[in-house]
Amino acid sequence: MKRTIGLTFFCLFINIISGKSQQKNTYNFSFEKTNAAHKPEGWTLSFGSQNAGYTTQLDSSVVNDGKYSLSIFKTNNDTTTYGVAEYTIPAYYKGTKIKLTGFLKTENIAKGDVGFWIRIDGNRKRLQFGDMHLSGIQGTNDWKEYSIELPYDSVNAKQIVFGAVLSGEGKIWVDNIHIYLDNQPIESASLKDLFPAKKDTSFSVISGISSIDLNTDKIKLLTNLGMIWGFLKYYHPAITQGKYNWDAELFRHLPQILKTENNKIAYKTIEQWIDSLGVVPVCNNCAVIPADKIKLKPDYGYLFIPNNLPASLLKKLEFIKNNYTPVTEQYYVGYAQARNPSFTNEIPYSNSYPDAGIRLLALYRYWNIIQYFYPSRYLIGEDWNKVLTKFIPKFINAKNSKEYTAACLEVIANIHDTHAGIWSYPPALDSLKGAYMAPFQAKFIEDKLVVTGYYKYTPELKDSIHIGDIIEKIDGVSVDSLVKKYLPLTPASNYETQLRDLPTVSQGFLLRSNNRKAQLIIKRENQEFLVTVSKIHSNNINPSSGFEELSGYKILAGGIGYIFPGMLKDDDITSIKKAFANTKGLIIDLRSYPSSFMPFTYGAWLKNKPSPFIRFTQVSLDLPGCINYGATLSNGENNANAYKGKVVIIVNASTQSSGEYTAMALSTAPNATVIGSTTAGADGNVSTVILPGGISSWISGLGVYYPDGTETQRKGVKIDILVKPTIKGIRERKDELLDKAMQIIENS
Repeated sequence: MKRTIGLTFFCLFINIISGKSQQKNTYNFSFEKTNAAHKPEGWTLSFGSQNAGYTTQLDSSVVNDGKYSLSIFKTNNDTTTYGVAEYTIPAYYKGTKIKLTGFLKTENIAKGDVGFWIRIDGNRKRLQFGDMHLSGIQGTNDWKEYSIELPYDSVNAKQIVFGAVLSGEGKIWVDNIHIYLDNQPIESASLKDLFPAKKDTSFSVISGISSIDLNTDKIKLLTNLGMIWGFLKYYHPAITQGKYNWDAELFRHLPQILKTENNKIAYKTIEQWIDSLGVVPVCNNCAVIPADKIKLKPDYGYLFIPNNLPASLLKKLEFIKNNYTPVTEQYYVGYAQARNPSFTNEIPYSNSYPDAGIRLLALYRYWNIIQYFYPSRYLIGEDWNKVLTKFIPKFINAKNSKEYTAACLEVIANIHDTHAGIWSYPPALDSLKGAYMAPFQAKFIEDKLVVTGYYKYTPELKDSIHIGDIIEKIDGVSVDSLVKKYLPLTPASNYETQLRDLPTVSQGFLLRSNNRKAQLIIKRENQEFLVTVSKIHSNNINPSSGFEELSGYKILAGGIGYIFPGMLKDDDITSIKKAFANTKGLIIDLRSYPSSFMPFTYGAWLKNKPSPFIRFTQVSLDLPGCINYGATLSNGENNANAYKGKVVIIVNASTQSSGEYTAMALSTAPNATVIGSTTAGADGNVSTVILPGGISSWISGLGVYYPDGTETQRKGVKIDILVKPTIKGIRERKDELLDKAMQIIENS
């Protein structure tokens, strides 16, 4: 569970795979093609937490070739440890060796890694990786060409991922990148034999279905169709083996299904469609999963309930279900490295406002991924079958890209998973939220929206907005009303984490709009004031500004050790053990995303014997939709020299994913106490979900539990002592959680 460049794990980068097929591709390796947001098409740039410490952007003033280069530069000493740019292409090509070449220019480089990297991924594992960490690049250097060459296993390679990275001080520019296979540009390299599904490009841009008329019967039919389509996608051997482009098949048959007002005829059309896929062989090696290994049985929606489908259709579906043969990989889904699901060969359909057929496909795709491959399906809190019915009108009737994006965001929010936002940041999402952001930071404290800092400190703000002010209304609307309005569009595992995100510039709606000014009603010392503030364009906001710079570790007053994992380096453990040997106690402040992987190295230091701390559940290709119990992991060693002092672990809603995993691991130390409030409730490796319209999301792809079976998804980690900040503490600039942690150690 350690960070590796480009490896999607917990909350790292999004791998967006091109949906192009056997045709020769023209890739955007050198940044010349840009989208509406002025980002290089096909590239995943530093985002989210990475943006807090590094900026990755196009540069037209410093180039090696063409109109643009890409620059990465460090902006401050925030918790982020590197900035990165990443490009992913499918490994459709034959060859035995692969080479990346590119030009690099540097300015004031100090410390860390600099340069290009390339990775070849197979099924559930990394086949090859190369970078420039031994190049020793320092200081300021003009354009120079560099190269990385690796063996290429064309039989087992699934995708090629490459890019540039900067960790440490300074700035780099990269440009004029090329990929070669056996000394041939990859664009003209020989193609491997492709699945028949990849050769079917008939509907690669549009479905040809511009509108769908809806009524109650039609919505019921489309609900059943979506469930049948998804079931066949993951159960019928012709689809699982890649013999058919299943999106294209939907678009071919949907007009015929929709044109009749008689559902009996529609279902007969569906039967004929199933028959055309070929005979399903009788299973000679059907899955037999012991009952004690099953956490969650498959749910087939409405398919097998009485009096729903015609008997003849039902019989066909039952035969397919009962004769499913277990596999280790399907055409549309396989296992990633940690055995979380990896969704493959999904066509992205780049048009930001897809036609009605593709919009319906988007809903079908997402709904069935959750139905069959979401380990926490049972924790959603709403009947997922009814969600499909509810969202069919929302997707089909979406009038523009904003309404379509809002429908996607809302259905994503319905699974209540903090990992599950829209991480590709399409322009329509920015338009929904608004281009301008209030110039201050705010958090919900004691259920009130409270000013906690500034993005841009001006005389206007100094006089009108004080830290600790309570915001009651925004542009005439109460904050309570705005929260109710935007909660359905705020994906998060729990209410506390929704409140965490609502006021933020990256995920929130509350403080953003398309107005350049905001009128606020604020409360200060029981008096209300009307304040007008000028907003800042959201692109010009550094989310981390206004926060104190923190070191990875230090000794506090009273001889108390303090570790801030957000700024740790992997090799700090040696210095920490020596520096903290005689401390009275130790505080581990997990209110950020760890930059070092701590569970086992720090567990070995803090624990005098091994013990279990986590148990997983995982999806199954033996029986799609079945969630099985996986491994239980332990940390710690038999160590007579383990740390003897009191350990206090601080958590809150910013403790997410790897942070929660770390809290679980270190809370098993014998003298450990966890204090704080509800964490983000999203742990386990993430799986990327690609939806039409340039929309990329994640799901938590593993179920994560304590050894006693207690869930962490949605709930967060176990808290020993509940501690929350107060408005009074914010006004007095106190860190009340840190104060409480020190008090616990001093009194121990």
